[in-house]
Amino acid sequence: MRSYRAVLSLPGLRAVYAAHTVSMLGTVAAQVALSILIFERTGSPLLSALVLACSFLPYAVSGVLFSSIADRFPARRVLVACDVVSAVAIGLMLIPGMPVGGLLGLLLVSGIVAPIFAGARAASLAHLLPADLFPVGRSLLRAISQVAVLTGFALGGIAVAVVGANWLLALDAVTFVASAVLIATGTPYTPPGERTSNTVRDSWTGLRMLFANAKLRNLILLTWVAPAFSSVPDGLAVAYTAQVGVAAAAAGALFTGYAAGSVLGELVVARFTPSARRRLVVPFLLTSQLPAIAFLSTPSIPVAAVLLAISGTGYAFNQGIDPLILQHADPSYRGRLFTVQTSGLMAIQGVSIALGGVVGSFVAPNLTMAAAGILGTTITLLIARQALTTGPRRPVTQVL
Repeated sequence: MRSYRAVLSLPGLRAVYAAHTVSMLGTVAAQVALSILIFERTGSPLLSALVLACSFLPYAVSGVLFSSIADRFPARRVLVACDVVSAVAIGLMLIPGMPVGGLLGLLLVSGIVAPIFAGARAASLAHLLPADLFPVGRSLLRAISQVAVLTGFALGGIAVAVVGANWLLALDAVTFVASAVLIATGTPYTPPGERTSNTVRDSWTGLRMLFANAKLRNLILLTWVAPAFSSVPDGLAVAYTAQVGVAAAAAGALFTGYAAGSVLGELVVARFTPSARRRLVVPFLLTSQLPAIAFLSTPSIPVAAVLLAISGTGYAFNQGIDPLILQHADPSYRGRLFTVQTSGLMAIQGVSIALGGVVGSFVAPNLTMAAAGILGTTITLLIARQALTTGPRRPVTQVL
């Protein structure tokens, strides 16, 4: 794609995206390996499911307490340090006889540094990319992540069967080391922000910045709420297959549909002009929510997969939102902002999937999905009305 080529042609950016690719593939494969390893040891579906919970939960803690790390130090140093911490945490999982509690605890450590890494990387992209290419740069990160999820979950189980869970965990540790080397040797230096207090206090300052600026707050909320509702069908995919009377394995088509649609949307919209991306924010928001309402008719699995693929394409609305976030964010707080954005997104998606599962236990899955579509459409449009209303810019520094 021409826009992606423009991003990758800039100095140091190929190393950034190569590092993201290898670490994402390793992370997803390791989640599969760890889930299988814990299930084989304990026979407990609950403990196995805690792998995903331990992947989501640390984001909320990290975003609140440690987001300022992404601004206090040069981004390259933060990124390398996060990769090293993750490599060590995954490597320690290979110690023979490591108890399940220890495995989950090490996964929590890796999860805590993940949003700091994401925030520092986004802040560095804001330095390295021209403003018009920044949304395309973040789009490429999202596209790579979705492809890694598709590949990792599709091949992770096969890889565990062929080489074993421990070898797959070892490979994940190697991917973090490879990522650290790529970033350390191939990416340009970007300057740190100011250190006005200790890490936790500076992180709270970042939160105040986010929530005190109404325009910025609504933009971030929009990036949280829309995927929170559109991810509910993913959480109910297995339950939906049971409702329509097909094998649970068919749920894979639903997972694949949403992820494939997300990648397609990112690839196509990256070729649009910045003004076109801005005009299409609301249509893409609607695209992300409305297909779920069609589950009222209890569609077949192929039709359901197409509906979720259409919903996934709507996630490209972020390419119209990212420039607005950059416009309203004080440069010295970008690391904190993007760390909080990533943390909130992962946390709210985890909560929404869990709530969808609870509601789906009492209400038919298709009705739960449709209700999420109706609520999501209504709430995202209300927030979009506030977030996208043109008005004078309110400098961040005036509200801190």
